[in-house]
Amino acid sequence: MLKRILVGLAMVCSVSAAALAEEPKTGGVINAVIQPEPPGLMMGLVQNGPTQMIAGNIYEGLLRYSPKLEPLPGLAESWTVSEDGKVYSFHLRKGVTWHDGKAFTSADVLFSIEFLKQTHPRARNNLVQLDKVEAPDDSTVVFTLKQPFGPFLGIFEVGSMPMIPKHIYEGTDFKTNPANNTPIGTGPFMFKEWQKGSFIRLVKNPNYYIKGKPYIDEIYWHVIPDAAARSVAFETGKVDVLPGGSVENFDVPRLSALKNVCVTGNGWEFFSPHSWLWLNNRSGPTANKKFRQAVMFAMDRNFAKDVIWNGLGKVATGPSASSIKYHTDAVTKYDYDPAKAKALLKEAGYNGEKVRLLPLPYGETWQRWAEAVKQNLQDVGINVEMVATDVPGWNQKTSDWDYDIAFTYLYQYGDPALGVGRNYVSSQIVKGSPFNNVEGYSNPEIDQLFADGAVAFPDSKREEIYAEAQKILTDDVPVAWLLELQFPTITRCNIKNLVTTAIGVNDGFRDAWIDK
Repeated sequence: MLKRILVGLAMVCSVSAAALAEEPKTGGVINAVIQPEPPGLMMGLVQNGPTQMIAGNIYEGLLRYSPKLEPLPGLAESWTVSEDGKVYSFHLRKGVTWHDGKAFTSADVLFSIEFLKQTHPRARNNLVQLDKVEAPDDSTVVFTLKQPFGPFLGIFEVGSMPMIPKHIYEGTDFKTNPANNTPIGTGPFMFKEWQKGSFIRLVKNPNYYIKGKPYIDEIYWHVIPDAAARSVAFETGKVDVLPGGSVENFDVPRLSALKNVCVTGNGWEFFSPHSWLWLNNRSGPTANKKFRQAVMFAMDRNFAKDVIWNGLGKVATGPSASSIKYHTDAVTKYDYDPAKAKALLKEAGYNGEKVRLLPLPYGETWQRWAEAVKQNLQDVGINVEMVATDVPGWNQKTSDWDYDIAFTYLYQYGDPALGVGRNYVSSQIVKGSPFNNVEGYSNPEIDQLFADGAVAFPDSKREEIYAEAQKILTDDVPVAWLLELQFPTITRCNIKNLVTTAIGVNDGFRDAWIDK
């Protein structure tokens, strides 16, 4: 017997009662900042932060998520789960079309799954749980799992499993398909124009399946490379929305104090952004565990939090952010201790070999952070060479494993089976992506723990398994964990309902409106 998941009445939003009582107004243009300029907008191929922020309003997933991570209807209007937790039946909305007018059907879902298995490391990791996927009719998709997988209803967010148009990509080379430059989705906004280095323009989808939405006519995503200029653009009214991470942290207090400015930290619940240093486990000094432990002791992460990040964030204790399920603090601790770092370097037999440090080219805050880490490492005797690059260059170097130490931050997706394991299990050592096991860490015990943790029942068993995994990883230090990041979204107060889901701005323009 099937049990019905309550979906229709679970439209949970983090908006105030007053906002809900207001009647949305139609029309208008919202100007937002995107930082940095994304390398592409084809979400099936590119999954970095700026891409998801823009393209999450072009593409859609089968589900959306409330701030409490409850599944909400997306392209699927309802779903059922079998009593044994192995069969999930999704009932798709009818009358949905792609931006070129072609009908969206279950065939697109089946195609998207095969597409993403080839191109999307996170989706590929989640989809290994599948036994089969079937489409009994145009509006039904049935997923059958090999075994129960607790987080399964959490994998259908637009950035995690975007729906891809079969009629555009079938039989083509996905990476060179011309449509990658003019993305076609089912979402509330359509791609219109991209003036490189200047702006990306999205326009209202006049045939969107939810009557009356979206309310606004256009979104201009402004590319403003200089951090100070981004702040000035908001102050002078050129832009209305500063998504999390788009201005330097030291500017946040000043901008927040301006008249008619609203600030929220909401809209990151699904992601729980977690930063660390990739440490290349394959060769060179970073292949030595004692050297990696020395890096952890060498870094003054409280300084980074308090000075570089303006108090925004929390020092990370290991692979799982404290905001996601099954996090434990009962792990090896790495306080700032240069003397211990020097002792470990001596034990590791480090003789001053050059170590390349690759910053994340996302603005001045990240550059300052790289400089601080470089100084910390030099202070304990590590010979560091900074390697400057742009965003495409960073993607290329990390994807090709052409680095020794590299800054990054990745999303956690609410559950270790969704956003943590992919960075440490050996099956995710796949060249060509900067979002999987880039460090090359391989430990059969960790592989087994993450495999068991994904399917264990009940939750207490999962908690026990993931606690053991965290203890092993914090001892091995496959990467050097930095901070759990916080990204405030700053807007004009007359922009309503922009942040209503667990991914905030990334899919929020569907519901946003301007109080004129």
